[in-house]
Amino acid sequence: MLNELDHLPEGFLQARATELYRILPGPTLIHLSGRRPKPLFVSILLHGNEDTGLLALQALLHKYANQSLPRALSLFVGNVEAARHGLRRLDRQPDYNRVWPGAPGVPGDEHRLMQDVVNRMAAHGLFASIDLHNNTGLNPHYACVNRLEHRFIHLALLFSRTVVYFTQPAGVQSAAFASLCPAVTVECGKPGMVSGVEHAASFVEAALHLSGFPAHPVPPHDVDLFHTVATVKVSESMEFNVGKPGTGLSLISNIDHFNFCELPAGTLLAHFSLGPQVPLNVTDNDGKQLAERYFEVRNGQLLTRRPVMPAMLTRDARVIRQDCLCYLMERIEWSRLKTIEA
Repeated sequence: MLNELDHLPEGFLQARATELYRILPGPTLIHLSGRRPKPLFVSILLHGNEDTGLLALQALLHKYANQSLPRALSLFVGNVEAARHGLRRLDRQPDYNRVWPGAPGVPGDEHRLMQDVVNRMAAHGLFASIDLHNNTGLNPHYACVNRLEHRFIHLALLFSRTVVYFTQPAGVQSAAFASLCPAVTVECGKPGMVSGVEHAASFVEAALHLSGFPAHPVPPHDVDLFHTVATVKVSESMEFNVGKPGTGLSLISNIDHFNFCELPAGTLLAHFSLGPQVPLNVTDNDGKQLAERYFEVRNGQLLTRRPVMPAMLTRDARVIRQDCLCYLMERIEWSRLKTIEA
């Protein structure tokens, strides 16, 4: 069940992510008042090993401990149980950022809980929504949106000029809130980096200070816009490792250095000696299999077949199994943004 509070529980501002289970019984929605009543909704720890959001909100709320927030803030603390163990999710759990309204499949307890969060926040009349995340691989700080509308892009640009538009995977927080208000997901680099915490805190504070969103279009020179076109996963039956050539699939040791790089055809990604078939599942946003379009195996090497730009490449084998190896992106021309926006 959802735990709902109208105050910060004692000890929250001092607790590490691994200690929150002692303070919160589970997923918790905390409402804090501010000078402007329409709340900013912020979610943290949807993945239990991504603690930058918690540290950023703790720093921000320490700053406003003796003064009113510029705007009401509703804070959702997600996977407290996984955070206890420093994991993205427990093996018996679904991904907490794949169970929001719009997720495919048969709804479970977590789906119903997230629907409850959305329903309660809709009743409050939202100003905007922010979902704070980390990456496990090397990535720049960037923002993600599910709608190509100027209000969404204006909000994203408060965090970074690098913006990614995505429609898959389904069931993510930002997509669930996009029908209610401008919504973004922000990726704050790897956990444990002070720069990520400071960037996330300043972004949330800037959003709290907004009285509204600019009516004018976003200038083309202000944004580098990308669109995710495919999801790349290692085949479930495939044995793999990172940086240890041998049997199965061996990803190169510095594979996460390729994030947000425009890789030419023929770029080496892994060593693979089990035959010519590409050992990856690559699906576009409609679920079509496209492995042979983007990759090939030649002389025991897994190579890019065409120029690609990956994001979220990671060396963490557990995350690769639980989520994916990476996403592939293409640049969006500014004229397309103007065409899509109503």
